[in-house]
Amino acid sequence: MSLPNLLPATSAFIQRAPRMLIGGDWVEAADGQTMPLHNPATGEVLCVVPRATPDDVDRAVLAARLAFDDSAWTRTRPRERQNLLWKLADLMQRDAELLAQLECLNNGKSAAVAQVMDVQLAIDFLRYMAGWATKIEGSSVEVSLPLMPNDQFHSFIRREAVGVVGAIVAWNFPLLLACWKLGPALATGCTVVLKPADETPLTALKLAELVLEAGYPEGVFNVVTGTGITAGSALTHNPLVDKLTFTGSTAVGKQIGKIAMDSMTRVTLELGGKSPTIVMADADLKSAAAGAASAIFFNQGQVCCAGSRLYVQRKHFDNVVADIAGIANAMKLGNGLDPSVEMGPLISARQQERVYGYIEKGRESGATIACGGERFGPGFFVKPTVIVDVDQKHSLVQEEIFGPVLVAIPFDDEADALRMANDSPYGLGASIWSNDLAAVHRMIPRIKSGSVWVNCHSALDPALPFGGYKMSGVGREMGYAAIEHYTELKSVLIKL
Repeated sequence: MSLPNLLPATSAFIQRAPRMLIGGDWVEAADGQTMPLHNPATGEVLCVVPRATPDDVDRAVLAARLAFDDSAWTRTRPRERQNLLWKLADLMQRDAELLAQLECLNNGKSAAVAQVMDVQLAIDFLRYMAGWATKIEGSSVEVSLPLMPNDQFHSFIRREAVGVVGAIVAWNFPLLLACWKLGPALATGCTVVLKPADETPLTALKLAELVLEAGYPEGVFNVVTGTGITAGSALTHNPLVDKLTFTGSTAVGKQIGKIAMDSMTRVTLELGGKSPTIVMADADLKSAAAGAASAIFFNQGQVCCAGSRLYVQRKHFDNVVADIAGIANAMKLGNGLDPSVEMGPLISARQQERVYGYIEKGRESGATIACGGERFGPGFFVKPTVIVDVDQKHSLVQEEIFGPVLVAIPFDDEADALRMANDSPYGLGASIWSNDLAAVHRMIPRIKSGSVWVNCHSALDPALPFGGYKMSGVGREMGYAAIEHYTELKSVLIKL
């Protein structure tokens, strides 16, 4: 297998068949089973990793439990947790190119883009969370207690680490999503068992190496590789897990939420999306077209908040669609190790078939393919596609495709745009393209989504909470909201 432009360290990491990290030890699966990882750009096998058994997962959770309950980790002070996160971020900065190449090989995305986006955002997020480690506060309360009028009290509220965190992440941003969960967990003093997506565990395993190099105690961070059906299910059902955090499909997230409620395990779910991009008549139309193209074609459309529904005020609809189609037709597709490539492959043959199946549904229903609409190989490629003449109720509009497929529909006025934008089971993100601030401020409160971007799309910052309304999830990643989700409140009342 020829892999051009690889660092020697990247080749060495792949060739040594990475193992799982459990309690500070690099181990194979208990039964010796492995599973292959594929390069989406070629379809070839990259390497094999352990296929964890339920026993492996239970050992990892027990290691995390012991590290939380009985080790030096529970006695670390905020400054130490802060410094360890800074050290981890520094090590990631040192190995940024290696991490980006692993992400490219395992996921298909551009290595150049991954280095400046995925890896750098992960580093910035860990540094942001490091600052919160020294700022987690409780409060004192003056209580009334009318049934005890003659007594004096001291009362306060503590914020404490929730405990053992079971983290399950999706395959579209493997490293960044892992850090979104690892950062607040380590800042607050939790311990973690990470189950990366079946298809993309390589950067999680490299991250585990860096966690140990940074000096974290054994058992604080554990990584188990394997299938969702086996390893993910075992982690979800383990009674020693205090919190589950999941990023992935709504269908799987609903199952995890139901299981979590049986044991009252705390849960954060960042799920699917079908985000609208609304272009008003007064917008800078060239900028809006470029922004709308980026909103759907970035990361091959495999983005939970991708702008997959485009609504354009009717009089400008044809021109905006034509501009986006022109951008799509000019994009260079290929292996993400080539820095000139603008779009890589989808994650797998299965995903390629799924995305192409939606395009075929559009054709069969009489929709017009304005551009793209084709798949090719080797590798798992689908050309960037724009579809028009689609009814609002069609599955192309209502269901998450998770690929480079944009559905465009005209609207007549502001009320019409809002009605269609909110006509979705999802509510993760939305963007408005307009220079009319009065209209923008009227629309923002009426859009049912966790994020609203104006004249941009999918612009994420560590300080801004990210999560969804409706079927897009429960809870928030990033910002101080993440700290709240990784801690419990304890009320204390002392009679003096």
